[in-house]
Amino acid sequence: MSVSTFHTPAPRSTMLVRRRIATYFTGGAAQVPALISALSQQGRPVHELSVDIREGVRESSMVCAVLLPGEEIDQLLARLRDLPAVVSAELA
Repeated sequence: MSVSTFHTPAPRSTMLVRRRIATYFTGGAAQVPALISALSQQGRPVHELSVDIREGVRESSMVCAVLLPGEEIDQLLARLRDLPAVVSAELA
């Protein structure tokens, strides 16, 4: 009698983790839709969005919380940093 062994890969965790992201950008309010679009790609919810745009200040800031799997945070930050108006994007 022979014994068959089947290897099944362990399921990947899809647990969503809440991450606070701070983004600094130029171009004022006109840049906010592109930033939000980059944050919410793949249907990820964006929470607690706060944008600070001041007259006469070169850089504006945006802070928010995003729910996503932990392994996707580096991709999201890279996507934000690739936007022409973004000066920096980091975990807050």
